[in-house]
Amino acid sequence: MAPADHAPLAVYADVAELDPAPGVALLERHGFRVRVLGTDDPERIAAEAAGAAVLLIGYCPVTAELLDRLPRLRLICTQSAGYDTVDVAAARERGIWVANVPDAATEEVASHALAMALGLLRGLPFLDRRVRAGEWDGTAERPRRISAATLGIIGMGRIGRRLAGMASGLFGEVLGHDPLAGGAQWPPGVRRVGLRELLSSSDVVSLHVPLTEETRGMLGREELAAMRPGAALANVARGELVDHDALADLLDSGHLMGAALDVLPVEPPPAGWALLRHPRILFTPHAAYLSEHSAASYVLTQAENAVAWLRTGEPIHVVVRGRGDRAGSRQG
Repeated sequence: MAPADHAPLAVYADVAELDPAPGVALLERHGFRVRVLGTDDPERIAAEAAGAAVLLIGYCPVTAELLDRLPRLRLICTQSAGYDTVDVAAARERGIWVANVPDAATEEVASHALAMALGLLRGLPFLDRRVRAGEWDGTAERPRRISAATLGIIGMGRIGRRLAGMASGLFGEVLGHDPLAGGAQWPPGVRRVGLRELLSSSDVVSLHVPLTEETRGMLGREELAAMRPGAALANVARGELVDHDALADLLDSGHLMGAALDVLPVEPPPAGWALLRHPRILFTPHAAYLSEHSAASYVLTQAENAVAWLRTGEPIHVVVRGRGDRAGSRQG
């Protein structure tokens, strides 16, 4: 039976290239009316989601201005662990809940980062490029012995900890840096160090921190230059964490051996972006999170946050606590 006209409205803005159908079915089964827009255009969202109680997003920017045009909005559900596209301060100020999907792709992102680290240290993307260019010289690169190499992990949340567990039996040493992680969270076998020591001691550095005002640009020119000569960088977190102009310069100079980037400051990148032609960078198109298992989990967990909020007044995975009733307009 279709939800009644007075049922709360849940609106999908963009859907992050994932099929929202399982989420739509779950929401409708639990009493929501559902509308799928498939856009990140704020004008269209403001017009077509004006009566929405729930806004479900992929990577759509949710600004204070947009929130002011959605007077009945009570909950924003992201389709990712990250929520940097949402103005969380504005949501908190307006009493709007924000919920995320923290654990749908922990294994996928960690294994993607590990594959990048191993590929860089063994020189796989560079050897592949040489063969395709007509070179057949197995000595052109100097791959590393993994058991003699050091992996540095910046950020010891779910993904960083999973990567540490995967890598501990492969690498000679695993270093970790995270000033916010408590001792109980720290994985066994990982030596806790400061950022500078990690950068100067690691053969490959892997980034696993959220994008915040504190972490934006955390690997700038000075930090990248402090990395061990001949080291490599893997980034599956957010592109805005890294100064890419400085990264290119340090690759050109030979100070850094290579980089593997799943995330960029602008996605997709401009067609003429110089780094796309850089021979020492391996790119993947923000795909570290994806598998047939994680895709289903992202969609369903996002919808489950909305269902839990409707049934109990609170989503499962809370980023920002809201206020007011579940069905009506926001309360001051």
